Formats: sequence, C-alpha cells, structure tokens
Amino acid sequence: MMPEYKILIKIQPDSKEVDFIDKQLQQFNIGKIGDYQYTPLFLLLRDSKENVVGGLEGFIGLGWLHIGTLWIAQELRGDGYGKTLLLAAEQEAANHGCLNIYVFTYSFQAPEFYQRLGYEVFGELGDFPPGHRRYFLKKNLQKTLS
Repeated sequence: MMPEYKILIKIQPDSKEVDFIDKQLQQFNIGKIGDYQYTPLFLLLRDSKENVVGGLEGFIGLGWLHIGTLWIAQELRGDGYGKTLLLAAEQEAANHGCLNIYVFTYSFQAPEFYQRLGYEVFGELGDFPPGHRRYFLKKNLQKTLS
C-alpha cells in the first residue's frame, strides 16, 4: 500500500519550514556542483547632503552577477547615473570573478537602457503584468571588460 501524502497551501509559511526546503535544495545542488555561496552586492548613489538618490542591489554567485534592483531618482534619470552605477557593478562583479550578468526588467522600465549597454534579451514573457512584457537580459563580461 502506498503512503498517503497531502498538500498544504500556506500564504504565510513558517520560516523554519521555508529554511528547511531551501536547505534541502541547497544540499542537492552542492552534491551536483560543489559548495557555493552568494555574496550580496550593494551600490548607493548619494547627493551632497548624503541622501540616497539611486542604488543597485544584487548578488554574486556561481560566476554570475544577478541585478535585482537598479533605481535612480526620477529627477536624475537620463543624466548617466544609472549607467555609472551599472558599470561600477559590472567592474565589481568582474573583480569577484564573474563572467556574466543577468537582470529582469519590464517593458515599462528599462529594457532599452540595458540593451544600449550591451545586454541581450534571452527571454520574455507577454502579459506579465497584463498589457506589458517582462524581459530577461544577460551580458557576457569577458567581451566587455577584455
């Protein structure tokens, strides 16, 4: 007789259960690719009064930089600060041995910005959110920084 299993749906899961599941997947991954870790990367853009007016947040791991957030204050957009932050992050990623970068962005955000800086679209989802598109972009640092 087969054991019986049930699925429980939790909107607010117990953090210990989430950690348990994450740890199980990490152990499986380590068995396939060896030990690894992710290193946070955080860059801030501050004005003369030390107010945060932009920033980039991501993490480095497995030879890649993932950019999670890149934000510039509205009044500074188009002045090159986003490019400056992104290029600084690329250099830092290369300093940590990264060979590539990836980022997700929406059609109403900045796909053209990334493409102008050498990122290529490798995937997209239509109607995500409805009426818009989500783009997945990557960049090879070996081509850029060599």
